[in-house]
Amino acid sequence: MAANRRNGMASPAHGLEDILSPAAPHPRTSLPNVATIVTTVAALYFGREVFLPIAIALLLTFALAPLVSALKRAGIPRIAAVIVSVLGAFAALALFSFIVATQVSELAQNIPVYQANILTKVRSLKETGVGGGIIARLSKVVERVGQEIDRQETSPPAATLEKPREPVPVEIVSRERPLEVLQNIVGPLISPLGSAGLIIVVVIFMLLEREDLRDRFIRLVGYGDLHRTTEALQDAGKRVGRYLLMQLVVNIVYAVPIAAGLWILGIPNALLWGLLALGLRFVPYIGPAIGMLLPLFLALAVAPGWSLVLWTAALFVVMELITGNVVEPWLYGSRTGLSSLAIIVAAIFWTWLWGPLGLVLSTPLTVCLVVLGRHVPQFEFLDVLFGNEPVLEPHARLYQRLLAGDPDEATDHAEEMLEEKYLVEFYDKVAIPALLLGEQDRARGVMGDQQRRQVAESALVMVANLDDSAHEEAEEEDAPTAAEEEPDDKDPSREDETELPDGTDLSVLCTGGRGELDDAAAAMLAQVLEVQGTTVSKAGFADMEPANIRRLELETIDTVVVGFLNRDSIKHARFLVRRLKRAKAALRVGIVFWSQAANEDKEAAEKLARDINADFVAHGMVDAVVGALSNEPPIALKLVAKRRMRRQRATSQKASAAST
Repeated sequence: MAANRRNGMASPAHGLEDILSPAAPHPRTSLPNVATIVTTVAALYFGREVFLPIAIALLLTFALAPLVSALKRAGIPRIAAVIVSVLGAFAALALFSFIVATQVSELAQNIPVYQANILTKVRSLKETGVGGGIIARLSKVVERVGQEIDRQETSPPAATLEKPREPVPVEIVSRERPLEVLQNIVGPLISPLGSAGLIIVVVIFMLLEREDLRDRFIRLVGYGDLHRTTEALQDAGKRVGRYLLMQLVVNIVYAVPIAAGLWILGIPNALLWGLLALGLRFVPYIGPAIGMLLPLFLALAVAPGWSLVLWTAALFVVMELITGNVVEPWLYGSRTGLSSLAIIVAAIFWTWLWGPLGLVLSTPLTVCLVVLGRHVPQFEFLDVLFGNEPVLEPHARLYQRLLAGDPDEATDHAEEMLEEKYLVEFYDKVAIPALLLGEQDRARGVMGDQQRRQVAESALVMVANLDDSAHEEAEEEDAPTAAEEEPDDKDPSREDETELPDGTDLSVLCTGGRGELDDAAAAMLAQVLEVQGTTVSKAGFADMEPANIRRLELETIDTVVVGFLNRDSIKHARFLVRRLKRAKAALRVGIVFWSQAANEDKEAAEKLARDINADFVAHGMVDAVVGALSNEPPIALKLVAKRRMRRQRATSQKASAAST
């Protein structure tokens, strides 16, 4: 029954000792002041005419940079590669816009044809009484409001009631010159065409001067740490470029079946709805919904029945489920690095700031900000607010739940980790470090007695809740797998694994040393020993008092393991070892000084064990289990030097008295 550490076990976060050390706490994430935030937002809002084209050009640069690099590797000169890439991209956008405009114009001409079907469906709803007469009541309300408005607008003054005027027919003759007509047509197009031209020029120069812009950015914000700044730029380029490319691929995979399905169903302008579905899916969350509503409305207008509407809705729902649950996770998953809430908040913020274009750009812009916060310390708060990485280490998150007195959520957290870890790994890397945080707070005087008891009780409840997981793990260990029957000696991932011994026919007593938190750690050790088949008994720190030790039933106990979360308990451990060995001479006694650095110097541990007369000293869960289940004979109790001298003196005195 050998429980091995799982292959590829995730190591604890680096610097855990520094986090726990009072002298070197985890640095607090600094937040910008209100004036900085207000100034930045105001500049982005009032300067949107300048910043919006630059933002679009920057994102297009990220998207086209891999294509330019590929063309350069193929032997095409830089200038030609840049121009071909930019012109190709904007030609595709222009073709897309032209097709959409053509389809919209055709749809507008056919709208009066669909009016009869819409009226027929409204009448059928009235006749069947769907909605309990809601349509009729809404119609009456609208009619009454309209009558009231007309009454107020058409009520003439008292003076004019006597002589009502007859309306005079007026004919408006347009005398605009051809130049004015041309100006009215071209005028509204000047601004978007100018912005598009500006974006094209900026993208071309950004791609041509990409290395120079990179060096200037490094000199501006990260000259003192070239490694960190270079990593930030590479990470931002990869994330944004991959996001835009993969999103385009996903949208195409989504739009092609939509257009084909609508064409098969007989929805007019199926190509238009496919292209709109492709473009609107760049808009987070609401884009696919908008792209679905328009074809649904047209399906309502085309056919007199309701079957076409249902088939259209089913087509969109099925494609959305396949795309969201199969295609997207397969292509890029959550590689944007944003949390779901961050995407929603970013969509709201950028839409308010820059309108519809801000909504489309919200996700890639926020990705850039999160990457900046991940690698530049001054902007770390952006990664904390919008990133998808856990902001608390697993042991800190568990301790926070124990401190809040919420063992149920702590159990959920533990069960999630047990899907990938063994129980001994979870306790060794997460649960014991969480209790060490509590011991640190107790030593600093920031945790009261009530809080300490609450943390300990919550931890004990969590351990009890994990009994089922422990039993399942024990059953898995009882049933040998094919990998255990035919071990692969060539697998390098198993080299660092530690084999836990079988505990059958052994009896171990686990107890805390000095407090409730020690008792909780002892309960965790006891559960791991039970998985190994050991007969386990548990005691509390109160049972280790001098008056209570002799009351312990040690006749059937082979080993007693006493745990201390406080490393300054060496003297107390020495006294406990002496008292326990006096109570039963053939008893193995082990001491565990819990620590996150479980792989401490073994020679120092052996020296400490000799110093306190213990059979073994451990610092982690694995070493504690190995020591408790060892078959080595117990170490005899050594007399203290002063007591030995006292006995020698008494013996010599008796000898001299006998001689006289």
